[in-house]
Amino acid sequence: MTDKTLEAARRIVAHVADRLQADLSIRLWNGEVLPLGPNARDDIQLTVAHPGVVRRLLLKPGIMTLFELVASGELGIEGGSPMEAADRWDHGRAVHLAKRVDKLFLARQAVPFLTMKEDRVRPLPAFDATGEDGIGAARKGRKDQDFIQFHYDVSNDFYGLFLDPRMVYSSAYFTDANVSLEEAQAEKLDRICKKLRLKPGQKLLDIGCGWAGLACWAAQNYGVEVHGVTLSQAQLDYGRARVERLGLSDRITLELRDYRDIDGANTYDAVSQVEMFEHVGFANHERHFETVLTLLKPRGLYFHQASVRRGGRDALKPTATTAAITRFIFPGGELDTIGMTVTNMGRLGFEVLDVEDMREHFELTLRHWCRRLADNRAQAIIEAGEARTRLWEIYFALFAKGFERGAVLVYQTVGQKRRPGASGLPLDRASLYN
Repeated sequence: MTDKTLEAARRIVAHVADRLQADLSIRLWNGEVLPLGPNARDDIQLTVAHPGVVRRLLLKPGIMTLFELVASGELGIEGGSPMEAADRWDHGRAVHLAKRVDKLFLARQAVPFLTMKEDRVRPLPAFDATGEDGIGAARKGRKDQDFIQFHYDVSNDFYGLFLDPRMVYSSAYFTDANVSLEEAQAEKLDRICKKLRLKPGQKLLDIGCGWAGLACWAAQNYGVEVHGVTLSQAQLDYGRARVERLGLSDRITLELRDYRDIDGANTYDAVSQVEMFEHVGFANHERHFETVLTLLKPRGLYFHQASVRRGGRDALKPTATTAAITRFIFPGGELDTIGMTVTNMGRLGFEVLDVEDMREHFELTLRHWCRRLADNRAQAIIEAGEARTRLWEIYFALFAKGFERGAVLVYQTVGQKRRPGASGLPLDRASLYN
């Protein structure tokens, strides 16, 4: 039986290699190394721990199975990081591989694996949602705090291994591809403040304030009073300690609070939301913009940075990738489109002033995070466990390639609370950056 599974595995690899044409190899459970493309090198290898891996991929091909196998270590990568491995193949070919293979041929090769005893699925750090968990539901049925804490309360030290010193967990802004992550994140924070035209004495609400990177930057450099809210206890504890350490307690207030529960119409001169919107859910988008509009003063400015899908007729239809990401990485997450963002803002009371695509910036950011996580992998395993470390590695690599191809994008959008009459803003767009 072992000889038959090996023979079948060789034929399957050869068939896939002809269509994938990757520059890396695969190592079977018996130590045999096979190329995944013509003239493929073997310095980076995908490792198959046992025949059951092939069985599961044949019976249930798809990204969910891939995440499960990678997280459990049954499908591994040696000689390089997942990001380095992903750079060795054409991502478009990989994404559409299922359409390129001969399914009848693979079905015939699957026969030796079907008689095997079904392998036991190992327990994984996952948010196994049911309808009651509220993914895709309106706010009343959603466990938003559970969703957020699943992702962010892993370990502050874990995030510190790959983020910049300010712990900014969103796309940086690279004025040059060769600048450091620290410089690019500082540039992003400053651009947010400039786009919001912050001035001393103004009040800024930062929704999903994270580890208080933007709050501290705005208070220190622009003299504003900042109110930051988060649903992550770990982030709150870190942020408060940082605010106190920097002597900013008189200008920054941080709370464990849902922003939709804040009282105070016409309270804030500016509101910022930096990649929190992905957690809100389609059913709650309208409520989000209405809440921000209520909290803003007349002609107040709103900054909105969010990753989005590229659009199309089925842009909002759930995908296999969505299912895997919401199970293992971001429970409750749903990506908007830029068209829907701008439409909703305009429909619900904002004048949209500026829209900027930052797709390449997020790819660069993710590549920095990948390298840093790879460099600190041993410590990451101590902080968050081996399975979660593997999940974050494949998640970063997957989205870096997604931004590279344009399958995923990220935009900064600025809107003003609409009111009849002159906007009071400068005529030149360059003023946003000076």
